[in-house]
Amino acid sequence: MVYLDAASTEPLHSAAREALLAALDSGWADPARLYGSARRAQMLLEQARADVAEVLGARPDEVAFTSSGTQAVHLGVLGTLNGRRRIGRHLVAGAVEHSSVLHTAEVHEHEGGTVRIVGVGRTGRVDAEAFAEAVSVPGTALACLQTANHEVGTLQPVDEVAAACQEAGVPLLVDAAQSVGRLPLPRGWSVLTASAHKWGGPAGVGVLAVRKGTRWRSPYPQDERERRRVPGFENVPAIVAAAAALRARVAEEEAEGPRLSALVDRIRTEVPRLVPDVEVVGDPLQRLPHIVTFSCLYVEGEALLAELDRAGFAVSSGSSCTASTLRPSHVLEAMGVLTHGNVRVSLPRGVSEGDVDRFLAVLPDIVRRIRASLGVH
Repeated sequence: MVYLDAASTEPLHSAAREALLAALDSGWADPARLYGSARRAQMLLEQARADVAEVLGARPDEVAFTSSGTQAVHLGVLGTLNGRRRIGRHLVAGAVEHSSVLHTAEVHEHEGGTVRIVGVGRTGRVDAEAFAEAVSVPGTALACLQTANHEVGTLQPVDEVAAACQEAGVPLLVDAAQSVGRLPLPRGWSVLTASAHKWGGPAGVGVLAVRKGTRWRSPYPQDERERRRVPGFENVPAIVAAAAALRARVAEEEAEGPRLSALVDRIRTEVPRLVPDVEVVGDPLQRLPHIVTFSCLYVEGEALLAELDRAGFAVSSGSSCTASTLRPSHVLEAMGVLTHGNVRVSLPRGVSEGDVDRFLAVLPDIVRRIRASLGVH
């Protein structure tokens, strides 16, 4: 099986595996206690926090660990809205944000807040001028913008939006789940969220970073853990493994990023040449190095994925968070592109050129057979 779904989850990095096994022995105790094994766990936790903070361009005391990237988004959005309730109840977000952002916006609206969703162009990039106009509205409590889109890979104009937010005095929450460990992070954020399994850490570790000076109040009952931001017992071994994977990933990216980007360029060029009636979506240049998405006319995405699975290739269709609902991808809908017959190929570290060549070799016949079964030639 050739795994080509790294945007859903990156395979566990070897550095994470080694760190996890070691920390299971040395970091299992409650880091809040005072005896020796607890102090060792606390030291491991704080070193992991410092390592992650360094990559994020944050202070260690600004970083908290959550149980997932989704929980980090929920806490980031709701906590900042709570903290700025006296200022206003208006929320601004891009139309192609992760579903965790948009679902939280729906909750905020249901509870009496207002929401402005800023549209995107056909490449999936948000309109920076429209976003700046939206955050200038009096009473705006928070703006949300991802670093890069999780379905089509398009980079967002975070620096421009951050400048507009700063001018308007509005904090900016940046969902950096797909870019941490792969690309340099913007500096203009007030709140940042990420997810360890996207960079090769274990699942079950998210990151919530809140800049000093940003008003934030937990939407949960008070808890003493993680600087009163995240309730519950910290999974120290998993957090240590997440930090180890991130350090390793950053060290590798100078070589691996351009290599994966060249393979994506090959897929972007070859798929339309080999398969008729295909639309490659997302920005061809301002994009993540490892994601390419295309839509095939007259083909159902589920059927295409099933046939590719039989041929030995693991890819995804639409959003991993909506693929089981049989609803069209909200990202592709917002972009105004073809929403059916959609395939997202996302390359993990270490994928070979031969793997990509084999994928390109089997794809045309699979599409042809599916179309023929539907009477399309």
